[in-house]
Amino acid sequence: MPEIKDPENTILMELKDGTVTIELMPDIAPQHCARMKELARAGAYDNVVFHRVIEGFMAQTGDVANGNTEKDFDLRRAGTGGSDLPDLPAEFSRIPHDRGTLGAARSSNPNSANSQFFINFGDNHFLNGQYTVYGRVIGGMEHVDAITRGEPPASPDRMLSVKVAADD
Repeated sequence: MPEIKDPENTILMELKDGTVTIELMPDIAPQHCARMKELARAGAYDNVVFHRVIEGFMAQTGDVANGNTEKDFDLRRAGTGGSDLPDLPAEFSRIPHDRGTLGAARSSNPNSANSQFFINFGDNHFLNGQYTVYGRVIGGMEHVDAITRGEPPASPDRMLSVKVAADD
């Protein structure tokens, strides 16, 4: 387990193969970090699938409305929803989309991020300045690398649980 410097701004994501530790960047994207912690604390991310996983690119998840395997799950709709909370304004920065960074998924509208996010498998610098970066994997990236691929995967992996480290 990596050293956790700020438990209030660290996410523990449990996957089938182990724990992924994500360090949030509240100084860079405070609203996105607050949203992730709010949804994690509500249990909203638990059992939500990775609905879009592209080799060499990224793994996308976080559709709390349509991606939860425990609540009226329909794989065809996973990725089309968000949460009941309002969309977030873009918080673009100079932080590059490097391997292991967390980006806010959105529609063509830059201010449409809500609950969905993606983890970059590689350095995806073509995304720089177009999607909010608000976290970085500091441990367990090998578990992210093991997520089943597909758009959507035939048998998608899911986040078993997502917690704020301070609450664990």
